[in-house]
Amino acid sequence: MQIVNGIIIKALSGFYYVEAADKIYECKARGVFRKNGQAPYVGDYVTIQISEDNTGTVTKIMPRKNSFLRPSIANIDNFFIVCSTVFPSPVTLNIDKVMVLAERQGITPTLIVSKIDLDSGEKLIDIYKSAGIEVIPVCIGSKQNIDLIRDRLKGKKSVFTGNSGVGKSTLLNSLFKELDIQTAPISKKLGRGKHTTRHVEFYKIDSDSYVADTPGFSEIDINKYGIITNKQELAWCFPEFRQYIDGCKFSSCSHICEKGCMLLKALAEGKITKSRFNSYVSIYKELEDMTKTKKIRQ
Repeated sequence: MQIVNGIIIKALSGFYYVEAADKIYECKARGVFRKNGQAPYVGDYVTIQISEDNTGTVTKIMPRKNSFLRPSIANIDNFFIVCSTVFPSPVTLNIDKVMVLAERQGITPTLIVSKIDLDSGEKLIDIYKSAGIEVIPVCIGSKQNIDLIRDRLKGKKSVFTGNSGVGKSTLLNSLFKELDIQTAPISKKLGRGKHTTRHVEFYKIDSDSYVADTPGFSEIDINKYGIITNKQELAWCFPEFRQYIDGCKFSSCSHICEKGCMLLKALAEGKITKSRFNSYVSIYKELEDMTKTKKIRQ
């Protein structure tokens, strides 16, 4: 049997497709991973054992620099969150939850705003630019900023995520026509898209560059997505909040209602946006409810 190292580029129905030695091997994972509560992710660097029939077994997962539960993907360099100005309309709470997910893993997210030919999205763009987050408006028809995004992908492993119907797959097809990723029209009745992407897969765009389209979502359950479990750490996942946190009167400040809270002072002075603060409060309360539920069950 041959033993080689490679990278998982697709996971589907219990099979892992590993690129190794210029070939793609269909592999199963050793049972010991499940026994130890582990699972191989797309993006994992792995060791596989190849059988005579050219199928393989994942025998070892190399240490990850980062990983995400949903989508189940690892070792990401670029994290692009795609939202549309209309059809579907942007849900800032969902955007902010995904940003917390990225920040928690030490990745600075980039917001891509699509469909600006239908609506400028000026207010949305201002919210995130004022938070110090990079925003890239795109228009598929005019190719606005398409080359900019394409340049960002070179030599990197990049993931595109966002609400169903915002145009992730359409954007990737525009960037790389050879991908031919399936897309579907927006439902006018529901105002949102269909889940055309059913699994996580890396597409190789050159010798050392990969991009991943991920299944869309309509809302995010922070419990299932494993964003963060300690509500005291949440504020640090909002980069524009960080300069105010240490100045609070109490070290245990929740930054929601306490006197002497520098974050609330910054909010009152317009230094942070109401939208981002409201998202913080919503996520904080979700984490608080999760903690209460766990205590009751115990």
